[in-house]
Amino acid sequence: MITSINKQSYPNTLIVILAQDHGESTYQEKNDVVQITDQQGNVTGYNFFNVDQVIDYDKLPDGQVRLTDSDLAALNSKMAQVGFDDQLAYGKPTLVYGLVKTCTKHPDSDHLHVTTVDVGDGEEHQIVCGAPNIAEGQKVVVALPGTLMPNGQLIWPGELRAVESDGMICSARELGLEHAPQKRGIMVVPDDFAIGDPFDPDKCDELLASGKIGI
Repeated sequence: MITSINKQSYPNTLIVILAQDHGESTYQEKNDVVQITDQQGNVTGYNFFNVDQVIDYDKLPDGQVRLTDSDLAALNSKMAQVGFDDQLAYGKPTLVYGLVKTCTKHPDSDHLHVTTVDVGDGEEHQIVCGAPNIAEGQKVVVALPGTLMPNGQLIWPGELRAVESDGMICSARELGLEHAPQKRGIMVVPDDFAIGDPFDPDKCDELLASGKIGI
């Protein structure tokens, strides 16, 4: 679940994204709550208008927001009150540390690589990466499907030159870190970072500033 606010373009509105949509969307509005459903009948999100009547809107920043337990309870109460049966729930972290298990050349590209990455969830994720410094054995930051990046980009499963890619291996610039270097390349984190732990921007930026990690 991704929750975000854009106070300039969509004032007093909370946007909730639950899944990637497929095909044309349909909308059902009930008393300031809009349910969004894709062409396959899956609920992909909700919009809460006049959300300051439900949660403390003024304290929330622009961009992705982290709801408190009381915020979540208030939103679920509002949904039940207006007649929607769904209940919102926190999802697992999607921006996490991972280990590059394999790295091979893309069959149809001279600069892309196909990796398999362990993020501690019991699966190996195939991710196509274009960074020049990607290599087997690295600890990296992985944006899994369902991640909202600092620049507003949503990460979903896709394909790069006909090869499936289940996420993105991130550079410091893509992560919006203040001390990110300007040259191309994914950020490699220290070996003692635990696979599957949530990305800590403050810790990583401090290490970049001190020169203890590079791109």
